[in-house]
Amino acid sequence: MVRRRVPLVTLTLVAAGLVAGGLWWWAVARLLLVPGETGPVEGAVAAGGWGLSLLPVHVAASTGRGGGSGRSGGTGGRSGG
Repeated sequence: MVRRRVPLVTLTLVAAGLVAGGLWWWAVARLLLVPGETGPVEGAVAAGGWGLSLLPVHVAASTGRGGGSGRSGGTGGRSGG
């Protein structure tokens, strides 16, 4: 059986991600279960986590091949000059 060592940096990043995810779920659960007792911190954590979840979809890098809305060539939204 082969044993592989996982770098400490990787373990640290995974642990930080799990902690951040746990805090986000805690904030969302508090907002849903006891909305009268939550404060601005829970709201900010929940809204921030939701906003970050949209980021990878809308800020994905283009590969430069195939489709896409490319800015060179084509008939963009403007006509004439």
